[in-house]
Amino acid sequence: MPDHLELSGVRRGPFEVGERITLTDPKGRRHSIVLAAGALFHTTKGSVSHDDLIAQPEGMVVNTTGGMPFLAMRPLLHEFTVSMPRGAAVVYPKDAAQILMSADIFPGARVLEAGAGSGALTCSLLRSIGPTGSLTSYERREDFANFARRNVANFFAATPANWELRIGDLVGSLTDEPVDRVVLDMLAPWECVAALAEVIVPGGVFCAYVTTTTQLAQTVETLRVHGGFTEPEATESLVRAWHVAGLAVRPRHDMVGHTGFVITARRMAPGFTAPLRKRRPAPGAYGDDYKGPHNLPG
Repeated sequence: MPDHLELSGVRRGPFEVGERITLTDPKGRRHSIVLAAGALFHTTKGSVSHDDLIAQPEGMVVNTTGGMPFLAMRPLLHEFTVSMPRGAAVVYPKDAAQILMSADIFPGARVLEAGAGSGALTCSLLRSIGPTGSLTSYERREDFANFARRNVANFFAATPANWELRIGDLVGSLTDEPVDRVVLDMLAPWECVAALAEVIVPGGVFCAYVTTTTQLAQTVETLRVHGGFTEPEATESLVRAWHVAGLAVRPRHDMVGHTGFVITARRMAPGFTAPLRKRRPAPGAYGDDYKGPHNLPG
């Protein structure tokens, strides 16, 4: 891997053949292209020659043959993840940021990821753990894994040496290697709780990203029933951009609302169970046969 990258994905110097850049038009619309010698980027206002971009500095402005200016920049991580080629849906940048903070992903962490998808969250995890950490990603579908490989290698300019991508089911191929953090983006994360409890170190963090309330409820209740984790916390994040032009200051109408829930819980030490919740559930929350916290549905 090039020394100047250092697992950050940040390139410096002039644009090079083979790298992905972003062209932004005067209306703020972004276009992602991969530079190739002799290629053209076509617009309704004429074309832009890739040769006019190659070997030029980042932050330049290039004009189409019709006179429309485009700002040329390397994509930031959040821009790269929403514009990169994909097989599976990607974790949105706002949720990736929430996951990194809630799961406390730190430099040097040993992280296990399940549901690599197209590699968007993988890029964020790799950047956060740095060159001293390690990331093991599981993906059931080989076609999704191929997207993840290409996207990660494209962002970092090479495949990071501290990243291992395994094809297969998490529970069926899980090893006994201890991990500090577990991040799941999968259909049924509750099915993995018992197995993952065996490899997460005491004090480590279990984190699951789910999109529906039924997945949210099942995952939280499974963590509670297990008893080896602290009380789960569930959050969602909403992002609203603002329009600011002189005295016209108002929220924009294209708010990014609900995309998913982030669930976190910490691993207890072996032989210890989490203290019982002190708050009483709402009447009927668990049905007529509810007898107490130890009889939560599994």
